[in-house]
Amino acid sequence: MRDMTARLDITREVCPMTYVRTKLKLESLEPGTLLEVLLRGTEPLKNVPRNARDEGHEVVSLDALPDGTHRLVLRKQGR
Repeated sequence: MRDMTARLDITREVCPMTYVRTKLKLESLEPGTLLEVLLRGTEPLKNVPRNARDEGHEVVSLDALPDGTHRLVLRKQGR
């Protein structure tokens, strides 16, 4: 995906701050904007995509990276 307009690295954060930081970033973006989130760990991997979906955002992709982190791509939905 080359049209991402924002990026957030939460690999050093722990829950619940992982989604708090993601939510704050999403709130700063325009609807339709893609946000690439780099995350690490079982809890963020489960909770961040679920919380984003629960708030109405689209989970575009979730991929494992060679270094053990994951790349989550979210599309901010308008409200």
